[in-house]
Amino acid sequence: MGKRRRSRELAIKVLFHLEFSRDDPAIAFDLVCDNFRFTEDVQAFSRVLVFGVCDNLKELDGLIGKTSKNWRLQRIAKVDRCILRIAAYELLYRDDIPPKVSINEAVDLAKKFGAEESGAFINGILDKIYNTLIDAEKSLPV
Repeated sequence: MGKRRRSRELAIKVLFHLEFSRDDPAIAFDLVCDNFRFTEDVQAFSRVLVFGVCDNLKELDGLIGKTSKNWRLQRIAKVDRCILRIAAYELLYRDDIPPKVSINEAVDLAKKFGAEESGAFINGILDKIYNTLIDAEKSLPV
């Protein structure tokens, strides 16, 4: 398994922890790292993802909520919500990661951590987000 995949798994664990506690993200990150063994390079990318999601949570949740028409954000399973936030963060803010990689990674993680239908659900939402971003870019003046 690649380092970035392990980083995303660590980020899911930290964000999932934050779903249940009001801990500071730095404290939550350290707590999870103390209980699971991850190398420094895995922790470094994961830290970028966790703090990126936390710093942009309102925008990410707004985008996910707008895209998941029949599902209020609070109704989405917590683990699925964490995966969606990470992938949406990557789509919006990480130019160094191809969008298809972010989407495929999220789907694979949903199959591992989520329910049976999580992969398809997450793929549908992220595909809509990605297409929305492409449409927005096309409408920008050149």
